[in-house]
Amino acid sequence: MRLHWFLPTTGDGHHVRPATTTVAAGGAAARPATLDYLSQVALAAEAAGFEAALTPVGAGCPDPLVACSAVAARTERLKLLVAFRPGFTLPTLLAQQAQTLQEISGGRLLLNVVTGGDPREQRAYGDFLDHDARYERTGEFIQVLRRTWAGEPFDHLGAHYRVSGGGLATPLLDTSDIYFGGASPAAERVAAAGADVYLMWGEPPAMIAERVARMRERAAQAGRELRFGIRLHVIARDTSEEAWAHARRLLDGMDPERIAAAQARFARMDSVGQRRMADLHGGSADALEISPNLWAGVGLVREGAGTALVGSYEEVAERLREYSELGLSEFVLSGWPHLEEAWRVGDFVLPRLAAPALVA
Repeated sequence: MRLHWFLPTTGDGHHVRPATTTVAAGGAAARPATLDYLSQVALAAEAAGFEAALTPVGAGCPDPLVACSAVAARTERLKLLVAFRPGFTLPTLLAQQAQTLQEISGGRLLLNVVTGGDPREQRAYGDFLDHDARYERTGEFIQVLRRTWAGEPFDHLGAHYRVSGGGLATPLLDTSDIYFGGASPAAERVAAAGADVYLMWGEPPAMIAERVARMRERAAQAGRELRFGIRLHVIARDTSEEAWAHARRLLDGMDPERIAAAQARFARMDSVGQRRMADLHGGSADALEISPNLWAGVGLVREGAGTALVGSYEEVAERLREYSELGLSEFVLSGWPHLEEAWRVGDFVLPRLAAPALVA
């Protein structure tokens, strides 16, 4: 199991905050995302035993490559799982940027491909492709990116990119793993053909098992193998009662108007994954425990990953082990505030995953 954390580049605090949207959507952050604060979170994650930290990408957050370059200079071992949008930069340029960050960080860059699921946000960036065309472009982007990394001169003529005599001057020896998520058939085709890790948002185990089986078959048909990962929030405490009490406090902090506004925004998206998240709670604050210890309350106000594991330290560890038994090996976790929760999960959950029989 590879355990990762999250860098809250839109700010942090004791309430559920959107990952990428504007201040108006989540209110002013109690803890602004200064370089000093993000470095504190990263150093806590590093010391607590996490392997990498994911950064979001979108109109309401700082540029991930720039932010992670700064954080890399203040950390020693933590890898940076940097999200980026294909189509907003050329794959040949991103290859060069990745090579630079790999060199200055000592090979600590991982890449998370985010195709985008909000047409309004995409158009604000100047991108007017429809859903399936965006994923087609993503697939071609990954293909060109990998060829550029190889360091051998190449030409490419595709539907979205044209390259003549491309390739890095020297090959990228420490090639970044490519993480990729998406629940639509178009996204699954891209993942099977080009991703290293297929990353899913936190759905109940039966739903995850079905997706893993399907994606294994798709990858095999493409002559490839995938690793599988999941993105989850965590509310873990000494007792289950304490954990659920904290979940209720988070829910109490979600104003009904904020929930309604968030759900309206999610409804206009063309992301199949976002729709699956919304279907877990149906926009209602009732019956939010959708599977043992899996709580859908986060998704009432937060786009993307909308579920949290809630329970005692042992219960949360057991649920993570259950996902691992389904074939998942990568776990991207988070909690509010991210600084304190990195220590909490690192101190009390990670040891139970490493040696459960030795921990009381």
